[in-house]
Amino acid sequence: QLQLVESGGGFVQPGGSLRLSCAASGATLDNYAVGWFRQVPGKEREGVSCITSKGGFTNYAEFVKGRFTISRDNAKNTVYLQMNSLKPEDTAVYYCACARTSWAAMDVAEFAYWGQGTQVTVSS
Repeated sequence: QLQLVESGGGFVQPGGSLRLSCAASGATLDNYAVGWFRQVPGKEREGVSCITSKGGFTNYAEFVKGRFTISRDNAKNTVYLQMNSLKPEDTAVYYCACARTSWAAMDVAEFAYWGQGTQVTVSS
C-alpha cells in the first residue's frame, strides 16, 4: 500500500527557506497527482500546491505564489516543496498527499493518500 513520508520541516526565521520532501514507498508516484497541504490548530486543512503526474502542470495557492515551488523526481519517487521568503503565517503542519488520478484540483477531497505531516515553524 502506498505510504508517504514528509521530511525537511523545522524552525526558520522570517525570510528563510526550507525544502520539504515527500518520499513514497509501496507504490510509484508517476501516475498520480501530488499535493502539499497545510494546517494550523483551529483551522481547516488548506491546499498549498499541487503537481500533475509527470510534472507538466503546477498549481499554487495565492498566498504562496512566487515564493514556493513544487517539483517532482519520479525516478526517486519523491516530490518536493521549495519554500522561500517564509513568513510567520506559513507556520503549520505540512502534509503531502497523493491523488488517484494523474491530475487533481487542489482540494482535500481530491486526495486519497496522506503522509503524517511535518512541522514548519517560522519565527524570529
